[in-house]
Amino acid sequence: MTGLLFLGGCAQDESLQRTTPEKAEPTTEVAPSASASFKTSGAPPIRAVSAILIDARTGKTLYEKNADEPRQVASTQKLVTALIVAEEDPLDSSVTIDRADTMVEPTKVGIRAGETYPRRQLLRAMMVKSANDCAVALARSHSRSISEFAGEMNRYARLCGATCSHFVNPHGLPADQHSTARDMARIAFRAYRNPVLREAMAMRSFCFHYASGRLYFLEPTDKLLLRDPFCNGMKTGYTEAAGKCLISSYSRNNRELILVQLGSHSPVIFDDAERMLQWGINR
Repeated sequence: MTGLLFLGGCAQDESLQRTTPEKAEPTTEVAPSASASFKTSGAPPIRAVSAILIDARTGKTLYEKNADEPRQVASTQKLVTALIVAEEDPLDSSVTIDRADTMVEPTKVGIRAGETYPRRQLLRAMMVKSANDCAVALARSHSRSISEFAGEMNRYARLCGATCSHFVNPHGLPADQHSTARDMARIAFRAYRNPVLREAMAMRSFCFHYASGRLYFLEPTDKLLLRDPFCNGMKTGYTEAAGKCLISSYSRNNRELILVQLGSHSPVIFDDAERMLQWGINR
């Protein structure tokens, strides 16, 4: 699959660079700049403050709403953490948990200092259940500190063409950091092409094996996975500062879409996503 860059806002002069997990040379294609022609065209209302819908194969923008407005994006920025781990780290090697990994709140699986887990298992728990303790353990095991890992996150964001983003932690809890709907779509566009992440993001359940032998069955935070067979993943997020955030991927009728919603305060964010994705498929 080849990808087109969807341009607009402060990233207008940047080209999308994609590399395979084997670190091959990036390929670049440039699409036309965003225009007003696709912003309405009978699209259903969406209550998120910022949103963008793209073709997941070409990168073409099909709909946008305040797509270049800087915002906190909560746990959707775990997509950047996941990309770094999936593309750079040995997934079947072990990670030993540090006490600092266990101190983060609120969503976590309860791993304990001194325990050892396969990196792949921590990655899946982070994507399915949005476990912050797993995110910190993955970040720390990759870099010597969270601040160094944040530098890696910003480097990866630029590699994706997300030049209006700045991240300071691997999990998205409130801090002096931001992104935009368009930037998160660029990051999602790259994550969608990684088979390890595609598998993790599409899981409708996951059994976490603790070092003690105890099992914990995790249900996904992305409720679209449980109610729509054409939804194949990506990532949820919520903080009071960011509002409800949701990145969704959808495949139907030989078409593939990615939708980013940021800053929603509606209890029906999944309904909004489903309507917008179905509109995009039938467009």
